[in-house]
Amino acid sequence: MKLSQFNFDLPAGLIAQYPVENRDESRMMVLHKDTGRTEHLIFKDIIHLMNENDVAIFNNTKVFPARLFGNKEKTGAEIEVFLLRELNKDQRLWDVLVDPARKIRIGNKLYFGENEALVAEVIDNTTSRGRTLRFLCDRTYEEFKETLYRLGQMPVPRWIRKQAEPMDVERYQTVYAEIEGSIAAPDGGLHFSRELLKRMEIKGVERTQITLHIGMGHFRAVDVEDLSKHKMDSEPMAITPETAQVVNKAKSTGHRVFATGIDVLRAIETSVTTKRELTHFEGWTNKFIFPPYDFCIANALVSNFHLPKSTMLMFVAAFGGYEMVMEAYKEAKKEKYRFGAYGDALLII
Repeated sequence: MKLSQFNFDLPAGLIAQYPVENRDESRMMVLHKDTGRTEHLIFKDIIHLMNENDVAIFNNTKVFPARLFGNKEKTGAEIEVFLLRELNKDQRLWDVLVDPARKIRIGNKLYFGENEALVAEVIDNTTSRGRTLRFLCDRTYEEFKETLYRLGQMPVPRWIRKQAEPMDVERYQTVYAEIEGSIAAPDGGLHFSRELLKRMEIKGVERTQITLHIGMGHFRAVDVEDLSKHKMDSEPMAITPETAQVVNKAKSTGHRVFATGIDVLRAIETSVTTKRELTHFEGWTNKFIFPPYDFCIANALVSNFHLPKSTMLMFVAAFGGYEMVMEAYKEAKKEKYRFGAYGDALLII
């Protein structure tokens, strides 16, 4: 497949800047893979499409406030620092992106917050991801982390809006987020409310979870026309033996497995046995899925409507079939569905 096959015109007005008032009341298009038929529902109606003993897999990663705004020493130039991941807890080393990158050199100091609440020094600018910062802080690790996160903003994607707002602290996070480590929300899971999860439990739908910490690779632009030459960044993930057991039992008894988000889809396709069963795993994945692809585990996918030429769109097209998914996207545009992390849902079943 070619990159150009995933390009389409998307009016800016269809990219959702804010979520709907109630999580489970976004619109939902249902795409039936066997016929290509679509129907238009409200997300909480998903409960009627699930059966007792079906399994829904969720990603329990938790987004941290990864975006910092500060100033460069001497010049006072405004600098945005995007925290990617912690490299060394004791030395306060972080892997970061810096904007504007051209103004930053090794040895530069950056100041954050009132009265220079935090100071960081650039110690490396040769990493593949951007820069390495050392935060100069003699407080305890807990005090340092509290200050860092107090000054940080939730990393709402720039194509939604340039700066986060207070409501993003709650809404750019799933209700079941548990293990900190993502710089982006697993957007397929943002539609699930606590009430809907309780209704699933009462109906007998089994919930299980994996962990995949979403990084910049999720959003990095594909810059090759031949998709087979694109390399995804690696992301840390974990699947427990208990999750594998629950999923395999559902498959063996003829029940469906719902993957909540392409992050879940990516994780479970990373760790599959030769018998097409899920197995426990802890490590990293750089798996990139695009059409055609033979999926082993999930037979239903909850996703959002993604942006043109994004790897997320390619994952969805691989699951639902390229032609059917692209037709569904045309219909979504016509029906004014909202795109992006805060947008509406697509259920492929």
